[in-house]
Amino acid sequence: MIAPPLETTVERLRDLVARSNSILPFTGAGISTECGIPDFRSPGGLWTKNQPIPFDLFVSSQEMRDEAWRRRFAMEDHFSTARPGRGHRAIAALYRSGKASGVVTQNIDNLHQASGIPHDHVIELHGNTTYATCLDCSRRYELAWIKSRYDAVGHAPDCTDCGGYIKTATISFGQAMPDAAMRRAEKLTQQCDLFLAIGSSLVVWPAAGFPLMAKRNGAKLVILNRDATEFDEISDLVIHDDIGSVLSSFVVD
Repeated sequence: MIAPPLETTVERLRDLVARSNSILPFTGAGISTECGIPDFRSPGGLWTKNQPIPFDLFVSSQEMRDEAWRRRFAMEDHFSTARPGRGHRAIAALYRSGKASGVVTQNIDNLHQASGIPHDHVIELHGNTTYATCLDCSRRYELAWIKSRYDAVGHAPDCTDCGGYIKTATISFGQAMPDAAMRRAEKLTQQCDLFLAIGSSLVVWPAAGFPLMAKRNGAKLVILNRDATEFDEISDLVIHDDIGSVLSSFVVD
């Protein structure tokens, strides 16, 4: 089957957006690759080089904590220099227009906030890697302080308040999902009339269940992703193309 021209597909997307009153953008790693942040599963992705460190290993092994921080510091140039791409800016435009009341994201890069969406309207299902917290008392730590302590003593520091382990504010495999974020994402999913799944492979559960929930609740479902997903066949519009190119016409700076 020959895919329709990009202009035709974008026009169909524009029509769906125009007809909708409550849009919920849901984003995955694919929206940030044009910003210089590698995704996880694609050839050359982060997990093709290093398998993720499960939460139970992080809390049980100083060696694994040190390795987790070594990997994070090695990625700092990617995260610190990244700026919002066309996809982020398009979603920010939908937010400013009142069409979208927020965004649900699987990403940890803080780029939706950098695009101008207030942090309390960015629902982060997998946390945020631009700062850290104590796993016991939840005190926040900035990465520059952790890096200075790591370099000084040769291993990851513990919390100065309670002695707990400090970890990037992300959700690792085996770590409990954030209850408040999951509840907010579910509420927005049930309220939307158009669900935009952008740059997500839709294979990581429970987050991958939100598009299905939206569709079952009567919303239109659009999937914009480079590769096929298992939800393509139930979608109202599927676009396998470059995210920035598709969404660039929605950018209003």
